[in-house]
Amino acid sequence: MTIQMGLPFPHDAAQAGMQESRALAAKHSRRNLYRTWDLPREAMSKMPREWRIQSGLMQQVPDDLAPFVEWFYNQPEARERFRWALRDSLDELLDGRRTGRWAYQHLTKTEKTYLGTAVEVNLTKEFAIDNGVDLDWSIAGLDIDCKFSKDLGGWEIPMEMYLCSDHGERGGRADHAAVLTWMNDDTKEWAAGIVRITDERLRWKKERDANGDRVRAYNRDNKRKLSDGAKSEVYWLWGGLQTDLPTNLLRHLDPEARERILTAPPGRSSSGQERMNQLFREVQDQLVGRQAVLTVGQQDDSPKRARDARIRLRPEGIVVLGHSRPHRHVARALKLPVPIKGEWISTRLVPVSHDDVRPKFSLDGQCWARASDDEPLLHPAPDLHDKLKIDEQHLDLALVSPGVLQSKETHGKPQVESDE
Repeated sequence: MTIQMGLPFPHDAAQAGMQESRALAAKHSRRNLYRTWDLPREAMSKMPREWRIQSGLMQQVPDDLAPFVEWFYNQPEARERFRWALRDSLDELLDGRRTGRWAYQHLTKTEKTYLGTAVEVNLTKEFAIDNGVDLDWSIAGLDIDCKFSKDLGGWEIPMEMYLCSDHGERGGRADHAAVLTWMNDDTKEWAAGIVRITDERLRWKKERDANGDRVRAYNRDNKRKLSDGAKSEVYWLWGGLQTDLPTNLLRHLDPEARERILTAPPGRSSSGQERMNQLFREVQDQLVGRQAVLTVGQQDDSPKRARDARIRLRPEGIVVLGHSRPHRHVARALKLPVPIKGEWISTRLVPVSHDDVRPKFSLDGQCWARASDDEPLLHPAPDLHDKLKIDEQHLDLALVSPGVLQSKETHGKPQVESDE
């Protein structure tokens, strides 16, 4: 008897190729359907009165925390990198391209639990933090752990982080330090602090046992939260409360504007291109990041839809600038935020005379400036394609104060760059 080993080779090779592709699954897949989400009804975060912190705190660095504090302060642009690691961690879970979600409240319970892990993973990669001996991190040669909570004061501390004679083998070999991280996407607030974990700084139950001894307040995982009194022992990096968590554009957009972007008008079906066009109609003169574009498009080629929007919106006088060098020149000339890779910015333009005092640029002898709200649409916007050649003399003159002449700086010709 002959036993055939392995999988049989199908007679129809084309059918075999079909079986290995996504085509069959895609015919009935619901993971990539376009979705819309309601405005959250509850707040993302709680800030108990006992844990409220202020901005601009002046604190003395405790000697035992000084190595950690100095390490963070010595990292280049540490604060900027920290806040963006928090932003990216939440955006990864929202996964707007596949889910259309734009708020923390749209996450499932399991995903919310994972956010702390995502924060730790991204901070580890961002700052190239080494593994510790007993804990996840080693900073300045010392073990330290990273803890995240969406609620201030809600950090959960495991037994291995502190000394306790009652814990036996489950207890820590030292009172370790912890980096406490927190963010609230609803208010764009965030904070990072460092504290030394001790048995006394963790919560105890109000009631005592039969012998009159205090009882530790464990949760089901044998973890304890910091006591309210431990707040004074936390050293808050960068002065305490921070109010500039990178903006979640769709979360903080006017609800009616967001509805116009994400929902098709009655009687019409919503397409990725239509939603992208509406995004750049509604959101002008401010940067639109890649996450917002992916969430609005909910397509693999959403960045292409953003580029195509500049063609669709030209008749309405609207330009969509990307990160190519000519576009960056135009943004600077118009006194707009300058996009980097993965960012776009739109604005409505009108043709103006050379003596118009507004910031402007010149293209083919015609000057263009940002339109005011009361200026009617009379002309389509100029074609600012990727191979644009700018009259840099007029561009530079638009950047100086009206009536002030200065020598033109020497620039090379703008290089052709793609927006993606």
